[in-house]
Amino acid sequence: MDAVIKKFMPPSAYMEKPVTDRPTEAEAEAAVRTLLRWIGDNPDREGLVDTPKRVVKAYREMFGGYDKCPAEELGRTFEEVAGYDDLVLVKDITFHSHCEHHMVPIIGKAHVGYLPDGKVVGLSKIARVVDIFAQRLQTQEAMTAQIAGVIQDVLNPRGVAVMLEAEHMCMAMRGIRKEGSTTLTSTFTGVFKDTPEEQVRFVTMVRGGRG
Repeated sequence: MDAVIKKFMPPSAYMEKPVTDRPTEAEAEAAVRTLLRWIGDNPDREGLVDTPKRVVKAYREMFGGYDKCPAEELGRTFEEVAGYDDLVLVKDITFHSHCEHHMVPIIGKAHVGYLPDGKVVGLSKIARVVDIFAQRLQTQEAMTAQIAGVIQDVLNPRGVAVMLEAEHMCMAMRGIRKEGSTTLTSTFTGVFKDTPEEQVRFVTMVRGGRG
């Protein structure tokens, strides 16, 4: 599997300079205490005494994507598909990420489709790939491209289509404060990129049944 990681997921493609000297858990908790003091609260009061530990535990879960490789999730494929070679679409994959500019939530849905070329991957693996990239500090544009890129690299399908729609709390909670505003991004590879009709079919299937 190391060979898969080296071939399909070089750090420069899917990660920004992986950190090798992470602070200890105690140092992370101390940083949270500093922030509590900086906002004007008392980290020693009853309600906040255990907050640093809780925050560090929550961050370990919310940012677990840094320790996972999406190429590994896509490593096992199936070729007994009775010759099926049409669109495979997994839509409405909910995700929670964090904006790399303000470290506040991005909440949305991903729609991922691909045109297989002799092999398919388990549907849950697509959702896991979305989660891995979501559990890192992100921009929606980069996350869209990363999902499409790793699926194209590992499965080598005839084409990949990815659409993300999300609400950014950095727009809702601060700054311009526009709640309910949705950002839509999409990217296409292979047949989807070269054939507008396939893009239309993908979007139509994603939007099927919606007003």
